[in-house]
Amino acid sequence: MPAAPRPRSQASEHLLVQARGVSLDMGGRHILHGVDLTVRPGQIVTLIGPNGAGKTCLVRVLLGLLPHTGGEVLRAPGLKVGYMPQRVLVDEVLPITVGRFLTLGGRASRSHQLQVLREVGVEHLVNQPIQSVSGGEMQRVLLARALLRQPDLLVLDEPAQGVDVAGQGEVFRLIARLRDRYGCGVLLVSHELHLVMEAADSVVCLNQHVCCTGHPEAVSRHPEYLKLFGDPAEARGLAIYTHDHDHHHDLHGGVVENERREKK
Repeated sequence: MPAAPRPRSQASEHLLVQARGVSLDMGGRHILHGVDLTVRPGQIVTLIGPNGAGKTCLVRVLLGLLPHTGGEVLRAPGLKVGYMPQRVLVDEVLPITVGRFLTLGGRASRSHQLQVLREVGVEHLVNQPIQSVSGGEMQRVLLARALLRQPDLLVLDEPAQGVDVAGQGEVFRLIARLRDRYGCGVLLVSHELHLVMEAADSVVCLNQHVCCTGHPEAVSRHPEYLKLFGDPAEARGLAIYTHDHDHHHDLHGGVVENERREKK
């Protein structure tokens, strides 16, 4: 039986992972310069930046997969990481179910498979061929796979990739709920600040160096952010805001009305 999720820390002073003045040179090119970033337990940190900004390289440095050429990286002793890649290519003719896919690279009991699939809302897919799931369902399967180790740190690369616009907000609300349940830290890589504002505690805007960092709403108004992305309302026709929902979206973006609670 898998261990029960850890309760979220209310005042976590210790860190899970931290970059202090990290620089990276590769092939004679400056990829990162003087980057600072910290993720603590119970915190969702979103890393945004244009293509070529060094986001993936920074994640690899933080996880110890790529040696940095300057600065310092600190990781909590015994840190357990759950990683969700942006996409996974599965051979169309490979006979593999969702449940079997979860265990590639490591073992997990059937009950644990069902537990993590239930937590992300796709328990019914456990016996389905992995090739038959939709884009939104696949993202949740990948998220379930990242949860199998009961990680201290979840690293999610574009977790709403392949999900239509209506369903993307629900993906980020799910991530926030999982953070609360597991008490883990989350490092989330995204190109779209307006989608992650409701869930993120802190945003780091990267373009080889840290252009700006802070609360999502503050970053969205920062001159360096606007220089890179422009005004999101003008450039994308989208307003940055948060609001209360009287509904939620299913895996395909459809609207599902929430049950109303009436006190009598």
